[in-house]
Amino acid sequence: MPAKPRPLTDNSAPAPESAHNIWLAGLGALARAQAEGGRAFEALVKQGLEMQNQTQTLAKERMAEAAQQMQQQMQAMTTQAPPWNRLGGIFEQRVAQALAGLGMPTAQELAALTARVQALEQALSTQPAAKRTTRAKRKAPD
Repeated sequence: MPAKPRPLTDNSAPAPESAHNIWLAGLGALARAQAEGGRAFEALVKQGLEMQNQTQTLAKERMAEAAQQMQQQMQAMTTQAPPWNRLGGIFEQRVAQALAGLGMPTAQELAALTARVQALEQALSTQPAAKRTTRAKRKAPD
């Protein structure tokens, strides 16, 4: 026959009786957990699924908000930032100034020189061959 717990009416109960009642309470909790364990587990699984769905929904909402904010910031940056063409023009202008400081000819000066050389080559190719050979012979006796 199981032992009956002794009622504690006095707060100054002896330690062995108190320890025995604590032991019996623990055994009762264990028995209840074993009896209701299946139902409690299923309830916890259900609560876990609900919590997971809530957090996933919240995360999707936050991601959509963040994406929208990023898109707005990108649009603001593209309207406020100077066009790349202008930046490239500033860079080219500074490089041209540096090259001019070093005495380098500009692209226009090189184009004019190239045109002059081509014109001279064309003029030489249209001269009669006899004139060219006589001049070459004069210089040859060195």
